[in-house]
Amino acid sequence: MRRPSVLAVLAVLYVLAGCTGDAPQPDPAPTFKVALLSPGPVSDAGWNALAYEGLLAIRDQLGAEVSQVETKTPAEFEEGFRDYARRGFSLVFGHGFEFQDAAATVAPDFPDTIFITTSGNTVRNNVAPLRFMLEEATYLAGMIAASMSKTGIAGAVGGMAIPSVESTLLAFEAGAVAVRSDFKLIKSYVGNWEDVGAAKEAAMAQIQQGADFLIHNADAAGLGVFQAAQTRQVLAFGTNKDQNQVAPDVVLASAVIDIPAAFVEVAREVKEKKFTAKVTKLGIADGVIGFVVNPALRDRIPADVMKRIDETREAIVAGRLTVPSSEF
Repeated sequence: MRRPSVLAVLAVLYVLAGCTGDAPQPDPAPTFKVALLSPGPVSDAGWNALAYEGLLAIRDQLGAEVSQVETKTPAEFEEGFRDYARRGFSLVFGHGFEFQDAAATVAPDFPDTIFITTSGNTVRNNVAPLRFMLEEATYLAGMIAASMSKTGIAGAVGGMAIPSVESTLLAFEAGAVAVRSDFKLIKSYVGNWEDVGAAKEAAMAQIQQGADFLIHNADAAGLGVFQAAQTRQVLAFGTNKDQNQVAPDVVLASAVIDIPAAFVEVAREVKEKKFTAKVTKLGIADGVIGFVVNPALRDRIPADVMKRIDETREAIVAGRLTVPSSEF
């Protein structure tokens, strides 16, 4: 048999390639990329942990590529926003009131990136805040404290004295005074979000001044408040995340935020090109804010007090009661 010539073989292969060769493939859809700037560690069992859970929920539910970095100073806020925007991230969360200025500064240079701050009132074409009305839940905590306190005094420890933190403590005090007009709230600020020892020291000082209830809004530092409560066996309230199991012997209830649900909804709007920049306020009526009583300590709350809390919650949902808060 004669062997086919090399040219004949090549000709056949060429024809076959023309029939079955690779057709031009469409470019893959661009990856949806979402980032988080947190002011403290995501291991804080509170504010930052919730944001990180929200980021992971976006990854799992929307198929996003995600990234997170801890930033502590205004310069780091701005650089964090810029870095992610340069890298093509569609959405960047700055987790707190303190990220507003950096977001507004960076946003004009990156019109294709949406910058969300989880507090505040700064709105630009691609900048908007999520305003979690945690005050509605801390108001209820204040009511319980005033109803059950023997001394008429509670202590409150904040991380930084920023409006979003101050407003939650204002609402706690308002709820307490609504029950007991002479109720006193002693407030202290640590000056950061991580100094557990300083928070414990501040809470111990408040207990020495007569506080028999404690509340914090101090992120990781808030663990020191629980330590003080355990040392002196006074009751405390958790905030942001359900912290009832962090110190189950003393945490009576927690004022909580469902940040993951809010994050996923915003991310979905951005991914589907339906996002509109505006201030979004989310409270108990939206299912984002909650007040969770520790089941292990529920029996310590008198039935009439719990009834009043339930009625007040219903009034908030129905719009019959507007909880005092700071505008910021």
